[in-house]
Amino acid sequence: MIGMDTTSESCPFAFNFNPDTFQPGDIVSYRVTGSMTDMPFVGVILSVHEDRIIIQHGEDPDADGTPMPATRQPRPIVAEADALA
Repeated sequence: MIGMDTTSESCPFAFNFNPDTFQPGDIVSYRVTGSMTDMPFVGVILSVHEDRIIIQHGEDPDADGTPMPATRQPRPIVAEADALA
């Protein structure tokens, strides 16, 4: 990401930070509660619901991974128990 090191490389991900436009396949930056609160993660939206989204860690919806419920906000939040399941 820009400013994370001595190069001027841009972030390789195109994040969607607008919950009103979330759709399956969008890449989001999400947070996990508990011991991983300070670390950002990358996930892909699998489904969108009125009050939550379902995401999977990584950027490939076809990769193996556990679907995780997340809040529907600019930087979704996943419960630590769901992230470690």
